[in-house]
Amino acid sequence: MTGKTFTSAVVDFPPSARAVPHRHGPAFVHAYVLEGTVRSKLDNQPVTTYHQGGNWVEQPGAHHVLTENTSRTERAKLLVILVSDPGDKLKVDDPRA
Repeated sequence: MTGKTFTSAVVDFPPSARAVPHRHGPAFVHAYVLEGTVRSKLDNQPVTTYHQGGNWVEQPGAHHVLTENTSRTERAKLLVILVSDPGDKLKVDDPRA
């Protein structure tokens, strides 16, 4: 894709860890569960549980209101790939109340 930047990251969730609600700005996101089980909720969609090998996509501007490791004893890992314009901020956490 001419003019786009591809960024990948492995996100490691310790047992019972939860990410702060956030957005990925104008980036398109693909998340793939490498290990464990993760619960996720985007915008007003229902909460979905993804097991190892499961995956989802986030459209640009989507609000990721929940990402959590469902296990109290095992880690979970995601491979996240973002497609964006060069220089875009790739993650913006919601302001803390």
